[in-house]
Amino acid sequence: MNLSTLFAIALERSPDKLALEFADAEQPGRVERYTYGELYAAVERWAGALQRLGLQKGDRIAFFLGNRPEFVIAYLAVIRLGGVMVPINLRYRKREISHILHDSTARFLLTEASQQPVLDELEAGDLAALERVLSVDATESWLDDASTPAPVLVQGEDLALILYTSGTTGRSKGAMITHNNVLATVTGLLSAWAWEREDVILLPLPLFHTHGLIVGLHCTLAAGATTRLRPHFDLAETLEVLGSGSATLFFAVPTIYFRLVDALRRMEKKPDFSRMRLFCSGSAPLPAETHTEFEQLTGLRILERYGMTETGMNLSNPYAGPRIAGTVGTPLPGVCARIVDGQNNPVPPGVEGELLVRGSNVFDGYWQDPAKTAASFSTDGEGIRWFHTGDLARQDAQTGYVTLLGRRHELIISGGFNIYPREIEEMLCAFAGVIEAAVVGTPHPDWGEVPVAYLVCTGALDEAGLVAFCRSQLASFKLPRRFHYVEQLPRNAMGKVQKHLLPKG
Repeated sequence: MNLSTLFAIALERSPDKLALEFADAEQPGRVERYTYGELYAAVERWAGALQRLGLQKGDRIAFFLGNRPEFVIAYLAVIRLGGVMVPINLRYRKREISHILHDSTARFLLTEASQQPVLDELEAGDLAALERVLSVDATESWLDDASTPAPVLVQGEDLALILYTSGTTGRSKGAMITHNNVLATVTGLLSAWAWEREDVILLPLPLFHTHGLIVGLHCTLAAGATTRLRPHFDLAETLEVLGSGSATLFFAVPTIYFRLVDALRRMEKKPDFSRMRLFCSGSAPLPAETHTEFEQLTGLRILERYGMTETGMNLSNPYAGPRIAGTVGTPLPGVCARIVDGQNNPVPPGVEGELLVRGSNVFDGYWQDPAKTAASFSTDGEGIRWFHTGDLARQDAQTGYVTLLGRRHELIISGGFNIYPREIEEMLCAFAGVIEAAVVGTPHPDWGEVPVAYLVCTGALDEAGLVAFCRSQLASFKLPRRFHYVEQLPRNAMGKVQKHLLPKG
């Protein structure tokens, strides 16, 4: 089975059902709608055009596109032909785009007029390796005279995507994602989150990222449900749509939930979210305080899950069962997880270690980087291969739920003691006036490292009171030695704090 055959089920069952709606709050009245029949008719046309231009099985085609119907249509056409889509983060600029184009050896680049100024900044050699740059809104008629595409044998082990990591510790790496990898994540989520054909998802997350593309779009198409696609998050429109009953699902990153909670807190009359079946958060840790306050304001509990570019989705709080703030639940169907010490020995519940996962969802390896691939996996005593997530975690002995403690490379070791930044960050966010917190280690002549905190606050803060609060909550070696007040924390497109970009000192 491949992704195209999975998606064909919805077309077979409900060709007249609304598959995709696209609207832009900044362009009132502009709404595009596609039934499943109309969507796949467009996919066949695009597949014919791309095949006529020479796209063959295994060819890479880079997408530098925002959320729009053409992204969806072109992607489905590419995988229909056995091509490999390489999405590029729209926040990337010259150095990052050049690296991805060269590293992936893409034959084609699909883009749009609004992104042309960014592409104009590239060196001539960056685009020279491409056979053609295709615009989805250009006047050139590359889509004209598209013939019916010839059949292509696409198998589950074939590549569907090369997803580049955020590259916070160096050059971004291309994770090779097969059809089977995506199928494993999608089918697991369809079961775990009780997807229904009647579901409608409001999707403002970027399609160049696994959260929007695989968790949002893929699951919706596989369920035969409806995607209300948006170019970006718009607070007013989101509250209107979710409160009007015209959506049942909403997936977002913590920064979006921060804004929703802040808006709801200030509203005298709260919107009616009674038709909403599921609010989900991912791509970065959701502070327990935000989780709790959202429930207090809406009566609904956010479901937090955990995944990675390389693995799709790994763990999730249950759909039917306790959703515990600050945890990411238990492994999804088909996923196995273990927590190990520095010698790869499993540790008992309650003990911190690195989280390892395995399953059909785990990627094939890094594109053209066998050394990095080999370093990211290990084999246990029974010959079973595990992927090292690089995330530190702890499992609760009673519930089995996993709590993430932070990235392994962010661990602070002070005087021989391990300090997990997330524990301090959660505590700081519980203090009145602190909206967000990021804790990092800074060199110290006596202790090796000590923690310092960067805070986003609502206004002037009672620092003496904050220090006293910290002392009442934490061991002395975990206390931040300094507090830096910033207007915002640096984040990537999916809301993950990029601590390496914090000002030094």
